[in-house]
Amino acid sequence: MAWFRNHYECPRCEGEWQGEWSSMCDDDCALCGMRHVSPYESDDLTTVIERLGTEFIVLWSPETAEHDAAYRELGRFPTRSQAEAFLAVD
Repeated sequence: MAWFRNHYECPRCEGEWQGEWSSMCDDDCALCGMRHVSPYESDDLTTVIERLGTEFIVLWSPETAEHDAAYRELGRFPTRSQAEAFLAVD
């Protein structure tokens, strides 16, 4: 399953917020209650690279993720470029 950080701006009150979901879905504005606000931008977070000390860890959100990304580790690398190269291989 994909995992996304969606960026929203309410057309009614101009409030801004972000939400992480398993799709690029609409959300409701917590400030004024306007319903079904579509994201103006979404970041794909299905796979991410996190730095932990001197290592770069490749994480993946599995198909079973529902209410959070539930990341699983795919590999550890000594450099970010090696982690990126790992993700580039399909």
